[in-house]
Amino acid sequence: MHAAPLTLAGTPLLLDLAGAAVEPATRTLVVADLHLEKGSAHAAAGGALLPPYDTAATLARLDRLVRHYRPKTVVCLGDSFHDGAGPARLAGRDRSLLARLVGAQEWIWVAGNHDPALPDTLGADWRIGGIVCRHDAAEPGAAGMPAGEISGHFHPKAAVATRGRRITARCFVGDGRRLILPAFGAYAGGLNALDPAISGLLRPAFRAFLLGRERLFRFPRSQLLPDPPRLDDHGGDRPAAGAPHQGVGLAL
Repeated sequence: MHAAPLTLAGTPLLLDLAGAAVEPATRTLVVADLHLEKGSAHAAAGGALLPPYDTAATLARLDRLVRHYRPKTVVCLGDSFHDGAGPARLAGRDRSLLARLVGAQEWIWVAGNHDPALPDTLGADWRIGGIVCRHDAAEPGAAGMPAGEISGHFHPKAAVATRGRRITARCFVGDGRRLILPAFGAYAGGLNALDPAISGLLRPAFRAFLLGRERLFRFPRSQLLPDPPRLDDHGGDRPAAGAPHQGVGLAL
């Protein structure tokens, strides 16, 4: 495992290359947006037939994290299943692995917009000391804003120029007070960290931690690239801001 240290609101954390945050003092592991059974959800809706291995791949990565860090508590920050019927579509092997993981330590399911009623133990948020863990970041200036916040929901990705190439990867984004986690799910897409939906939640000088092949790469906001314009249905250019996009190869 490869992890980078980060201090959030005075609390030391580790950002793991797999896309999870770890609070060592309480041995808490935090992940966001597993989107389990996304592939089967698309198939059930008559959409694109994706290889039905996303849940197995996502749970295998989560299992490796749990074995490595041996947390006392695992917090899943919402959108753990892609839709309400996801648990019923779990394959037997995936169901057994998930049951083993959930039964081995305290497991907190935070409600997300894709799974607002799953499972019975779902909650609105979770606290690690002065840090609130929730699915969607609170709006700036919201009443009762905590000293620190960890959230998911936006599936942040970032693009940078390196060695004459444009590289795009999933990323953590943070400003010392707030930390937004990348989506953990194998089939989750991404939204550029410069999109106002993300950047508007953070202080101007936020940083992105891109998930590379072997380690995290830290970049200041000033070095991040916006999405290139794309053609709309009428053949004209329009900015891609605000639209989710799939992150491409992690070639850093």
